[in-house]
Amino acid sequence: MAISVIHDLLELGVNSNASDWHIKEGHTVVLRIDGSLVDTDFLPDAKCIDTMLKQLANDELIKRYHDTGDLDVSYVEDNVGRFRVNIHKQRGRPSFTLRHVKTKILLLEELGTPPTLQRIAEHPRGIVILGGTTGCGKSTTLAAMLEHVNRNFRRHIVTIEDPIEYEFEDKKSVFEQREVGLDTLSFQSALTHVLRQDPDVIMVGEMRDRESFDAALQAADTGHLVLTTLHATTASQSISRILDFYDHVEQASIRMALSINLHAIICQRLIPRAFGGGVIPAAEIMINTPMVRKLLEQDQLDKLPAAVETGRDDGMQSFNQSLLGLVNDGSITEEDALKSASNPDALRMNLQGIELNTGSQILGI
Repeated sequence: MAISVIHDLLELGVNSNASDWHIKEGHTVVLRIDGSLVDTDFLPDAKCIDTMLKQLANDELIKRYHDTGDLDVSYVEDNVGRFRVNIHKQRGRPSFTLRHVKTKILLLEELGTPPTLQRIAEHPRGIVILGGTTGCGKSTTLAAMLEHVNRNFRRHIVTIEDPIEYEFEDKKSVFEQREVGLDTLSFQSALTHVLRQDPDVIMVGEMRDRESFDAALQAADTGHLVLTTLHATTASQSISRILDFYDHVEQASIRMALSINLHAIICQRLIPRAFGGGVIPAAEIMINTPMVRKLLEQDQLDKLPAAVETGRDDGMQSFNQSLLGLVNDGSITEEDALKSASNPDALRMNLQGIELNTGSQILGI
């Protein structure tokens, strides 16, 4: 039975709908609930911290933690749930950040995402990138997109994760979930061999370096749908982050490869709901339309936001357009929308009914 010294703390957090637990020696444990940090009265001492380390990781993993100072593991607490655990050194001692991995995979419509995400998930090939900061719900949205495929299409889906977050049950699709360190040596190793496993859809938990992106490009180029996440706040920044994986002399060829193999970039931010608690995603969506492809080929990345803004008919939307829609349908307040906007002044004018055709002007259309 997996019952840890923090069983009651984990149970308290789950019952309070916490997403994260921050635990360090000599300080009260802090939970993140609906995006805000909330103190508890649980104060772990040195003995508790050392016991936690032994309960959440085996001897081999603990050795890796001592060697590197960082460790990611998955952990299941009986009768409470599954958690993604990051163990790291802080002032020479172990500290823990746990994230609750909900067993129920929410559907895209339950998350409040635009219908465009269903069409993106149904696409037969290309690279789809989920961007955003830590804690913005990338993994939840990605899981919902995979579940949409699972419920509606007969496809072989292979996920490569570190660690596994959501556990899928086969419905129409067939899943294989591989955890780095347990089922495969590394992302690169798994991606090298995945094309021999007859996949239709490949999900890579996070795009981290040029080797993993090279493999993703190869998979997309051979007719597979590749879904992954990236730490980037906008679509144009996502492209720049990918190019930064490569030397300057290689970037032109990578841009050309992206213009051919990219399907979509979705970047999201979580906004508090106006009523009933919880959060809802605001999303920037960029589809690789002929206009976007041309801008990538010509290295006009600064014009990508304008292409997104003018691409509503193709399913694209900017953050401000997403926020405006959420305000208009009563999902979020104007105040929270303005706090989250990329361009608050422009959004304020939009909320007053003033339309700005800046995208068309920039693109000359």
